[in-house]
Amino acid sequence: MTLSKAGEERSFWTVETNFFPGRHFSSLEDLNQQAWEWATVRMEHRPVAKTGLIPSQAFEQECAALVVLPAHLPAPYLGHKRKIDQYGFVPFDGNYYWTPRDPARSDRQVKVLEYSDRLQIYQNRKDVAEYVLPPDGVKNKLFSPEGMAKPVHQPKHRRKPTEEEEKRLRALSPTVEDYLDFVLPSRRGIERHHFLRQLFLWAERLTPALFLPVVERARRYGITDLPTFERIARLSIRQGEISLPGAEVDESLEEREAYQQGRLTEAPDFSSYDQMLEEAEEEEEKDG
Repeated sequence: MTLSKAGEERSFWTVETNFFPGRHFSSLEDLNQQAWEWATVRMEHRPVAKTGLIPSQAFEQECAALVVLPAHLPAPYLGHKRKIDQYGFVPFDGNYYWTPRDPARSDRQVKVLEYSDRLQIYQNRKDVAEYVLPPDGVKNKLFSPEGMAKPVHQPKHRRKPTEEEEKRLRALSPTVEDYLDFVLPSRRGIERHHFLRQLFLWAERLTPALFLPVVERARRYGITDLPTFERIARLSIRQGEISLPGAEVDESLEEREAYQQGRLTEAPDFSSYDQMLEEAEEEEEKDG
């Protein structure tokens, strides 16, 4: 979502109707490069409004009245407080950057300065590391200075990606792929990973004959939460819409010694499962 003020609506409208239509971008860096060329080459030499004023010519005339900023002023940046972990890495924006630790200091506190194209890491007001920012979308990567051997150990709390789970789910059926395209855009970060892992577990627990119709129904009714997904699966089984496959039983089972020893034991208690079904039915009646 783009936030804009009333005085800038015209500028947003120009970008949306003049710059974006018909363009393709391979990355955020490609988008920025095309936007720079569009703004400094095409738009700067284009007459503006009824006056016919050309921005590039107007800028040349105004240069004499502009005040030049001192060259020593630093570029704009954002400051962030971080700590060096036990492996020597500083976490930032989903990635990890190796940082030398001052042996004379017991604390691991550092300050990360985020510039438009790089990171500078300071400890005790001393510049200890600098890194070029990775391309947009790069996450869960380890960065260390060039020529340095990769550390044997990695951060303990490093996030585990779910690309493999998503890839396997999409390979199951176009129905599952359509459902993921519907749900995932509204989920970010940990919430996205949790949803993919849980849905993948359901795909492994259920047979395709059961899992795919449940996914199709969830997509049809716009279901995005996993508890409701589970109730749909239970309801489908009870209504007989989806039959579970029969189990293959060895006919010689009763002749085995383990069966003979255990055939006189007490029957298992399934009351907890009956209670689960009753609670699910009560919830469905309330929702209905």
